[in-house]
Amino acid sequence: MIRLSLFAVVVCAAHPVQAQERPFTLYYQNVPLFSLDSDLTDGGASDFNRFRVMADSTWKSFTFEAAYEHVATFRQNDTQGIFVGQVPGGGEWLELQWTVTDETHVLWQHRFDRLAVGFRPTDTVELSVGRQTVSWATTLFLTPSDPFSPFNPADPFRQFRAGVDAVRARFYPNALSEIDVVVRPTENDELGVELTTLGRGLTTWHNWEVSAWGGSLYGDVTGAFGAAGSIGSWALRGEAVVRELDDDVIFRGTIGVDRRLDVYDRELYIIIEYQRDGLGARRAEDYLAVLKSDPFLRGELQVLGRDEIAFQGNYQLTPLASFAAMSLWNLGDGSVLLSPSFSYSVSDEASITGGMFLGFGDGETRPGLPLPSEYGAVSLTAYGAFSLFF
Repeated sequence: MIRLSLFAVVVCAAHPVQAQERPFTLYYQNVPLFSLDSDLTDGGASDFNRFRVMADSTWKSFTFEAAYEHVATFRQNDTQGIFVGQVPGGGEWLELQWTVTDETHVLWQHRFDRLAVGFRPTDTVELSVGRQTVSWATTLFLTPSDPFSPFNPADPFRQFRAGVDAVRARFYPNALSEIDVVVRPTENDELGVELTTLGRGLTTWHNWEVSAWGGSLYGDVTGAFGAAGSIGSWALRGEAVVRELDDDVIFRGTIGVDRRLDVYDRELYIIIEYQRDGLGARRAEDYLAVLKSDPFLRGELQVLGRDEIAFQGNYQLTPLASFAAMSLWNLGDGSVLLSPSFSYSVSDEASITGGMFLGFGDGETRPGLPLPSEYGAVSLTAYGAFSLFF
């Protein structure tokens, strides 16, 4: 509470909220969901709700950003919400999240997903402190070189990247280059207090965006490289991380391509990515160790497998409607997660979506193998979603 009180004094002292005519934006999301039973979870119905208030203001050289949200899931049993309803967190240092109630049929939480002040003394220097978004990803789905709260690639409902508690300094040597330094303390029950200190440089060379970062990631010496550009009509993206972990050197990397195609006078956008992750499991027998590992407890892993392929295709049926299909394929155990969906834009501020999740692979739990495959135990799950900005 002392840390929260001290930060609140800093926020109030800046007084930046008065600068905008319309300082607040509201967002509401509702996701009804139904799933069948599996060996790991009981099926049933649930209804997930998110209400979010966002403020983004500037006063002279100061900036202020805040996002406060309530998330409530009404559920048939406490295993509902496997894909939605989880408030993200990676051991954030500031105490800005709370639980109103956590019962069998209701889970209601609220949090500040953003709460940061910034100061820009010159056009080339920007300083910020507090809960804020920091994204260093180059690839689109599987992002091992993004050390700050990577998102779940199977979650189609998260509209906003989770904020992290950090002190940040950005420098802009020219219009095409940036130097970014981030210091992030974290604290959780399993690992205690840890400190991450990283610096990143980004620039543009010909038609390629090139970046590299390095420093101390949770106390481990780590370096990364990323590049994004195009070869012909295809966009090519790649990123790689080398990390010293427990007297060993771990490699994590993703390479992907994406392209927009014209099919029957409509746009088809496809993304394909392959990830090799030294932190992931080679086989099903290794999943329990991965689930107990420090990187998983910190929220560093997006998937569990050592080798995985992500695919997404989005086809524009009309200017307002589109069909999409996403899949994750674990090459180690052969399991696949497939998620087709349909979206319709009701207006500039509102949209509706319907879809399902289907898991393919070994889903039969047995002694010594509580998770026989990553996606095989995912039961048929159908959902709808309604989103509104106002």
